[in-house]
Amino acid sequence: MTPADRSSAHHSPELRAAARHFGRRGFLTVTGAAAALAFSVNLPGSAHAAEADARTITEDPFTLGVASGDPLPGSVLLWTRLAPRPYEPGGGMPRARVQVRWELAHDDRFTRIVRRGHATAHPELDHSVHAEVSGLDADRVYHYRFRAGTWISPAGRTRTAPRPGARPGELKLAAVSCQAYHDGYFTAYRHLADEDLDAVFHLGDYLYEYAVNATGGARNYTDRRLPAHFNRETITLEDYRLRYGLYKSDPDLKAAHAAHPFVVTWDDHETENNYAGGIPENDVPPEEFLLRRAAAYRAYWENQPLRTPQRPAGPDMRLYRRLRFGSLAQFDILDTRQYRSNQAYGDGWQTPGPESEDPSRTMTGAEQERWLLDGWQESDAVWNVVPQQVTFAQRRNVPTPDFKLSMDAWDGYPASRRRVLDGAAAAGIENLVVLTGDVHVGYAFDLKADFDDPASRTVGTELVATSIASGKDGADRPANWDNLTRANPHLKFYNGRRGYLKVTLTGERARADYRTVSAVTTPGAPVTTAASFVTEAGDPGLKPV
Repeated sequence: MTPADRSSAHHSPELRAAARHFGRRGFLTVTGAAAALAFSVNLPGSAHAAEADARTITEDPFTLGVASGDPLPGSVLLWTRLAPRPYEPGGGMPRARVQVRWELAHDDRFTRIVRRGHATAHPELDHSVHAEVSGLDADRVYHYRFRAGTWISPAGRTRTAPRPGARPGELKLAAVSCQAYHDGYFTAYRHLADEDLDAVFHLGDYLYEYAVNATGGARNYTDRRLPAHFNRETITLEDYRLRYGLYKSDPDLKAAHAAHPFVVTWDDHETENNYAGGIPENDVPPEEFLLRRAAAYRAYWENQPLRTPQRPAGPDMRLYRRLRFGSLAQFDILDTRQYRSNQAYGDGWQTPGPESEDPSRTMTGAEQERWLLDGWQESDAVWNVVPQQVTFAQRRNVPTPDFKLSMDAWDGYPASRRRVLDGAAAAGIENLVVLTGDVHVGYAFDLKADFDDPASRTVGTELVATSIASGKDGADRPANWDNLTRANPHLKFYNGRRGYLKVTLTGERARADYRTVSAVTTPGAPVTTAASFVTEAGDPGLKPV
């Protein structure tokens, strides 16, 4: 059965009937209220689910751990999901709502409780819980946990952001991306859990839509067998929910979420490889992709520590948002999938030309682009950081005139990149740092005023985090290392191992440490620092440490 056939067969009749009212033109121009109405079926309150007594839960419901996210000066967002049997549809929970209690404390033994409350785990949202806790001290560590009946969740550690105008001495963060379960173990997350960090930025590809076989692909399990329903591509809401159950049951990922607040954004694989706005990779009717996108977005929100403004309405979800850490750093988190123009020249690595260089092409959509540039105009932060998905700097594949560029990256949208860089210059942004994922390698780029002129002014820095597992073990020097480093003089570092990026911001400098592991196809590899760089405030340009 093809993905399109399975989609038609397994999406609920209500959703399929609603989606038939939308062609691609309608989808792209009038989603809003109409789409929200079409996809409001099976939301909390619409089915009036009965309430179950949490004391009747006979198995541990906290198998997927806990998480926190999007720290604000006086508020944290706490997440969990009740799933005694996460590899089963419905997670082993009854079709009933359940009251879940949460506790926030100053200490990890919970002897000094700061706040208590409760939230409802709705079956319509797969018994996920999003608890927004306010009235907290700024720039402070807190510990949290959940209770359901007699069950107590693992404890998590989170922290609030500094108050507006405060200048913390330093801010320590990590950037991660691309965690294909079937390509290896999440060993890097175990090491990241032990780091001293204020926040973790996940830059996309939290899960992959591809099939995972009974032995977990490259994990090559010998002590377990995964259910057959994982061995197919994700299409429906149930598919995506089950896949999150698989990924979030990983002990290393759970450890990282429990240790640090996460700030998440997606790329393509949370829905479908290389989709662009409302245009799918595969040749399916637009209403079928609309259904798939709605299912993927809803499952994403259910399984991530996101606040209420990010809750999707059908196939739309406002994921771009802004976080501030005092006057030290402003983070403008982008979404480069939902609003982009279709990839030029059929996608892939292509020779640039009139189609890719069309000035009307956009990576972000006009509204998000204006939001970003307006936010820079109002920023008083020392560092303006842009966590986003795909490579921003120019990246030629060979050092000869017949070079090609990736049409899926910003190279396929050069006019959009030009508007962003011009907007930063117009706003007087001196310390621009772009955080990127997607490519399964670590890069460090100087951002140039004119990428075609190596002598042009350096206007910022791009730090690219390698993958957690995607691409399997990788290599310190991938096969194209020589070509890429010769073709791109603004590329200061290139490494193909798995791992994460650690960034430390102070008022004087930004330091990037590329943390890598030697293998992910076998568990337990140690972590090392492959390279370190600094860029000085007011003096863009990467220098090795």
